[in-house]
Amino acid sequence: MRILIAEDDQPIADALKASLVECGHAVDHVSDGLAAEHALCSDAYDLLVLDLGLPRMEGHQVLRQVRARGSDIGVLVVTARDGVGERIQVLDGGADDFLVKPFELSEFVARGRALLRRRANGGLPEMSLARVRLNVGARRAWLDDEPIELTAREYSLLEALFVRQQQVVSRSRLIEAMCDWSQDLTDNGLDICIHRLRRKLHDSGVQIRTIRGLGYLLEAITSDKAGERIA
Repeated sequence: MRILIAEDDQPIADALKASLVECGHAVDHVSDGLAAEHALCSDAYDLLVLDLGLPRMEGHQVLRQVRARGSDIGVLVVTARDGVGERIQVLDGGADDFLVKPFELSEFVARGRALLRRRANGGLPEMSLARVRLNVGARRAWLDDEPIELTAREYSLLEALFVRQQQVVSRSRLIEAMCDWSQDLTDNGLDICIHRLRRKLHDSGVQIRTIRGLGYLLEAITSDKAGERIA
């Protein structure tokens, strides 16, 4: 999943980012509200970790503009402001969850995991397609009862396709889901990752189908598709 952290305290931002990267997510960081607004308008994210006391544009305003655009991105507010009125205002303003500093990183990761799971599959613990099961919270996949051994990028690719199964996903959206700003993935790198994932899904009843000029489609293989060529 792709996550944006908007936090102006660098040591806190570094700790939050490290904890999420360790879980296998692609994470970007900005230190002010205007930069957060620009990033949210420019890139697709699954979760926003938002501090309220941001310079240049306060967190409340960032949140208002996110919801005014109709975005359903998960928003986890982290702030030193602990008044009940503040919490009510934030939650009524469209935040999904609220953490008061200081907090344990393990709780932060658990809250973020819950929001990502809710966004990915409506809060269900697992998703399945044919013989493949995916657990977003655990970041694991299985073929029947056997775990599928995936690299971090292969898992991110499978997840990006799985949560949008039966939808065509563009190459650029897949690359965004797999990398943060500090990383780079070429078109050839994406092709290699797709090739390896297809091999690991062999005989699973699931295929990654190339839709020429548009992107890729994850779907169950039916009898009328069994003879189709996968480019």
